[in-house]
Amino acid sequence: MSVARRTFAAALAFGWIAAAQRPAAAAERAVFTDATFAAAQATGRKVVIEVTAPWCPTCRVQRPLIDATLAQPEFSDALLLSIDFDSMKAPQRQLNVRSQSTILVFRGAEERGRATGITDPAAIAALLRRAL
Repeated sequence: MSVARRTFAAALAFGWIAAAQRPAAAAERAVFTDATFAAAQATGRKVVIEVTAPWCPTCRVQRPLIDATLAQPEFSDALLLSIDFDSMKAPQRQLNVRSQSTILVFRGAEERGRATGITDPAAIAALLRRAL
C-alpha cells in the first residue's frame, strides 16, 4: 500500500476526515481568480490556495484532508482557492509555484506558509492554522 493510501486510511480511522459529520460551517471554496484573491487579501481574510491536478494521487489525498480541516469552526470565514496545475499557469508564476500538490496559506496579503506534497493530516492542519 502506498504512503498516500496509508495516510488516507489512517486519517479515516482517526476521524480526521469526518467532515460530513460536522456542521456545515465550512470555508468557502472557489476557483482562483486574480480578482477574488485580491479582494480576499484586501479584507485581511484567511486564504488557502491549493494547486492541484486531477491526475495527481497526492492531490487526491490532500483534498479531503484540507476540506476536513477547513470544516472546523475556526476556519468558517476562510476562502479556499483552487488552481488547476495543468491549465492555470499565470497564477502559478505569480505565486512562484512549481509543482502540483502545493498548498499556500495567507492572512490578507501576508503569505504565512506553503508546503508541497504533504499528506499527513496533522501537518496539513498545522499549515492551515498559520493563516489564523
